[in-house]
Amino acid sequence: MVMHHGCLMVTSHNEMAVRLTCFVAVLVAVAVAEWCAPRRRLTIGRRRWPLNLGLVAVNAVAVRLLIPITAVATAEMTTSAGLGLISQAAWPSWVKVAVGVILLDLAIYLQHVLFHAVPALWRLHRLHHADRDFDVTTGVRFHTLEILLSALLKLGVIVALAPPPLAVLIFEVLLNASSMFNHGNLAIPRQMDRLLRWFVVTPDMHRVHHSTTRAEADSNYGFNLPWWDFLMGTYCAEPAAGHEAMTIGIPVSSQPPV
Repeated sequence: MVMHHGCLMVTSHNEMAVRLTCFVAVLVAVAVAEWCAPRRRLTIGRRRWPLNLGLVAVNAVAVRLLIPITAVATAEMTTSAGLGLISQAAWPSWVKVAVGVILLDLAIYLQHVLFHAVPALWRLHRLHHADRDFDVTTGVRFHTLEILLSALLKLGVIVALAPPPLAVLIFEVLLNASSMFNHGNLAIPRQMDRLLRWFVVTPDMHRVHHSTTRAEADSNYGFNLPWWDFLMGTYCAEPAAGHEAMTIGIPVSSQPPV
């Protein structure tokens, strides 16, 4: 990161280092916390980890080889060219960063809904839901084609909005970190969970989304901010069977309506 005209900026040169460092730190921290205070007893356990973590490596290589520009680099280009809605707004830099992060999070919420609603997209996304346990590695278990499509959609949103590069980096780090956190098999005290749900998607909130009950799987789409589920009417507070007894995996009726 560098200073430019008194504002904190970020460049694409340090994007990968920052993201990788944060990814590893959060992965290790959540894994350790799961071991110390698990929420549920796992049915398969860590035998799933080689597959789930192996997908991370495959997906990272695929994105690197097939998509030649990063999200931060795209933001640098669009803001430099004066394109996009946020870039053209006469707002202070910190407001542009905050708005950029929030709107990118809304975009990822809508994308998640889309991947459940469209049959062809669901066939990719169901790999994520096919995990029969729910822990930190579930948060990184995605089909390679879904990751590539998600990256392209994100680039399109960045071109349209032109958020500051710093906003894009913050969003990328938060998205990865929150996905691992809210898929964590973590026992968070009930009162703390209720408070956290006003600001971030918690593991208990997102676990409902991995229920085999279709109505529950079609709820709690948020990854980072919980507000979209509250506003869009897709929020479900608890699974009907309770968190310890609920069954995790592909919904009984897993094919979305056409």
